[in-house]
Parts: sequence; C-alpha cells; structure tokens
Amino acid sequence: MSVEQFSLETYLTNSVEQIVKSAVRATLTNPKESVFMASYALASREASKRRAELEAQGEHIPPFLLASITSLCNLHCAGCFARESHSCSDEAAREQLTAEQWERIFREAQEMGVSFIFLVGGEPMVRRDVLQKAAGVQEILFPVLTNGTLMNENYIRLFDGARNLLPVFSIEGGETQTDARRGAGIYQKLIGTMDALQSRHIIFGASVTLTTENLDEVLSDEFVSGLRTRGCKIVFYIEYVPVTESSAALAPQDAEREALERGLAHLREQYSDMLFIAFPGDEKHSGGCLAAGRGFFHINSHGGAEPCPFSPYSDINVRDTSVREALHSPLFTSLRDGGVLTEEHSGGCVLYEQQDRVEQLLGLVGAEH
Repeated sequence: MSVEQFSLETYLTNSVEQIVKSAVRATLTNPKESVFMASYALASREASKRRAELEAQGEHIPPFLLASITSLCNLHCAGCFARESHSCSDEAAREQLTAEQWERIFREAQEMGVSFIFLVGGEPMVRRDVLQKAAGVQEILFPVLTNGTLMNENYIRLFDGARNLLPVFSIEGGETQTDARRGAGIYQKLIGTMDALQSRHIIFGASVTLTTENLDEVLSDEFVSGLRTRGCKIVFYIEYVPVTESSAALAPQDAEREALERGLAHLREQYSDMLFIAFPGDEKHSGGCLAAGRGFFHINSHGGAEPCPFSPYSDINVRDTSVREALHSPLFTSLRDGGVLTEEHSGGCVLYEQQDRVEQLLGLVGAEH
C-alpha cells in the first residue's frame, strides 16, 4: 500500500477485522477467546452502523475515546509530557472520577457507537477498580496503555478473563533505549510479561514514543519482528512532544516524518497480521488533526472533556453532563468549525503548536456561556 493510497479509516477497519479473524484461528482450542472475538466482531459492526446512522442525521460520533483514569504514576520517565503539564504525579489528585462514574461514561460511549476506549493515565493499572468496570462493557475494546511494571499473576488473570481489555506496553526500542528513558530493568520486565501473556494466548500491543534517537531502531524489521514473535498485534508510534527547549532536539522533524511514512508503508505491507498507527503522523491522510471529536477526544481523570491529552483545555465536565453533550461542547465545536484542526503546521501536534489560539477560543466560548 503506497503512502498516497493510504486511508487511515479503511486501514483501521480492515486491520481490526484481520486481527479478530487471526485471533479466532489461533485460539480455536480456547473457546473463551474465540467466543469473545466473534461477539466483539458483531458489536464492532453494530457500533459502526450506529455511527453511520447518526452521521446521516448530521451528528458525527468518533470511533475512539481516550480516558485518563488516574493522574498517579509509579515511574519518572525522562522527558515525560504528562509530568511536565502536571496531569501526572506521584500521588493521585483529589476529586478524580470514581469507578462507577467511569462505568457510566463507558456505557454512554457504547450507546453512541464508540468502538475503542484507550485507558491511559498516569499509570492506568493503579486503577484496577476501573479496569474491572471496563471488563464488563464487552462491546468495547479497551487498549490499556501501561508501563507494565504492575503486571502480576492477578492482573494476568484479569486480562485472561476479560479479553476486551488489551494491554499495550510502553517500550522505546531495545533494552538500552527503554531503560535509559524508563529506568533500569524495565525492558526485561516487559519482555518477561510479553512472554507470559503469549503463553496464555492473550493479545497485546506496544506503544513507542518516537524520537530522533530511536526512530531507525523502532522502525526496523529486527525490532518489529521481535515483537511479533512474542505475540504483539498492534504498535502505536507516538511522536515525542518536547517539554523543554533542551529536549526539542528529540522531536521528529520533516526528515524523520518522511522516514516514518516510508517505514510505516513497509511495515504495513510486510506484517499484514499486525496493526501500525502513528500519531499524529497518520492524521495528514485523514484531512487534519483528529482531536476534539473528529476522530477522538479525551476525558481527564477529573472528568474534563479535552480535545486531546496534548491540548489539556476544557469547558465542560462529564460529572455534570453526558458524554454526548460533552462531545458537542462550545470549545470542541469552535475547534472543528473554525478550521484550526485542518490548518498547515510544521509537524507534530497542531493543537500543542497553537496553544495560544486554543486558549483564545476557550476564552471566547467562556465569555459566551
């Protein structure tokens, strides 16, 4: 598939279907897995049909939701955007949403036709109570973006029994790159966990923060084939967002993004049984930034509805309103209708790059309401 012919929406649909089919074939001896995959395939089609019906009525529902279920994290990764923006800390902030409130959000999203809810943080595995609520919403697939350090036998049993929870491990490449950013011994911990999951036929993914230092390594056949051999089915490449001037050199520029496009085209052709998503790299093939409800939106640990984690601004809270109403907040509507999301920019996250404009819009909609 050439870069020019690439359609993110079509690729996502076809790849998810392929992963589901391959998982069913691979687990015919595991009725629990096969039954879930078959039922999820049906639920996914129903969700897509629901979104299409609402689209025909003039209401756009994104297929994805990002949910930061906690601000607490047990690691101090070098250059962490979440810590720099104070959305992540060593202690959970006060007044975070309860497990019951998150369950309501998940149910409302499911009724709207949302198919995927990414559970992020902080470190989402500190909120086992929320993960257990998510496990009960079988119609939605919940990728859990985790550093993997809290994975133990009890958690493996949870993932084994709730196949709609998909662990996605943060990894920076090989041992040297991963431990340099995340801490000594983290890489070997991840590899051991991947092997344990594979032995039980539990599907998992990987999330890579893409920098100028690890780009060649994480796009290599050696790295990807190593993940594939261990049972990894999905790889997310997330461009590094600099938190200080001194870390700006780590952020991919035009040359690196061109290399990323070529690398993704190769990987998608070479590993057809895996799914590769680049954020925000794939957005230019989807008509611009997918935030603020075009393709996804973010709910923070306090319930604030935000365009995306890299644009932590909100004018509405799901504590006080429904998810559907939050999706049509004045800020989201202004961003979608005002053309900000589709503007040309130097790369990376358009909303992070245009923070002043987002703040200006937030002030304007606040003055109107």
